[in-house]
Amino acid sequence: MSTVTSRFFRVRVTAITDLTASFRRFTLAGPDLAHYGDPGFDQRIKVVFPTATVSIDDMPIGEDWYTEWRELPEDARPPFRTYTTRYVRNEACEVDIDMVAHDVLGPASDWIARAEVGDELLVFAPTTAHRGVSFGIDFVPPKQTDGILLAGDETAAPAIAVILEQLPETARGTVVLEVPHESDAAYLPTHPGFEYRVAARPTHDARHGHLVPAVETAAALLAPAGKGAEVEEVDIDGGILWEVPRTAKGGAALKSAHLYAWLAGEAGAIKSLRRHLVSQLGVDRRAVAFMGYWRLGRAEN
Repeated sequence: MSTVTSRFFRVRVTAITDLTASFRRFTLAGPDLAHYGDPGFDQRIKVVFPTATVSIDDMPIGEDWYTEWRELPEDARPPFRTYTTRYVRNEACEVDIDMVAHDVLGPASDWIARAEVGDELLVFAPTTAHRGVSFGIDFVPPKQTDGILLAGDETAAPAIAVILEQLPETARGTVVLEVPHESDAAYLPTHPGFEYRVAARPTHDARHGHLVPAVETAAALLAPAGKGAEVEEVDIDGGILWEVPRTAKGGAALKSAHLYAWLAGEAGAIKSLRRHLVSQLGVDRRAVAFMGYWRLGRAEN
């Protein structure tokens, strides 16, 4: 049996399902998906897309694939983006990945708009040989948590959906989600212990007209009264806005917390929310995971 814990899987699209106005599910199949791993929660994966000028066959797939990819000329690099595994059916050799369908802004959105059954992709993901802590999972709450805040925009919705499905029914908290269209609110699964504050973006230009104020309102109810702490500001134009508090062994940074917050989406909005929770409300920064999935005006791998 192979001991490789992550690798590339070559897959073929077997079904495309429009779930809502913005969310499109791609069912992928391939004989080696029997070995596709699913550590759970918001496990990150990479999807490599073909373009008019480069093929997925041009993607380095060896152990040091990322270094080899960076050494390629820029116009010879197959583009890849980060997604969340939605469902895995090892016995059927199938995987579902939900993607956001929107205006064509880059290679991923172009592929999503034009994709047909039979198209091929490469997916870099864990294998069934993976055991123990996965550093591709960013939802790492303390063992004891009174409340959980899950917040983000449409790019975070698939991860939030998986988290909700895998949390026990005894979990309590609030979901705040901003989506492009009113019908997108139906995307999330229900959880008996969570309050949902899901709304469409007010206008095309008000990129986070719902998310930021709705999180601030929800946090005021969930967060304990505390003294704000100074947070290190991150240059979201020059760096990566990403912090997941963990122990050295990869577990939760705290044994217990009144509130655990998981924030993901556009980096500018997430930066504002992180500052609000930690600096203004005094939420322990070791109980706040924040991920800048994307940056307004930029296309990034």
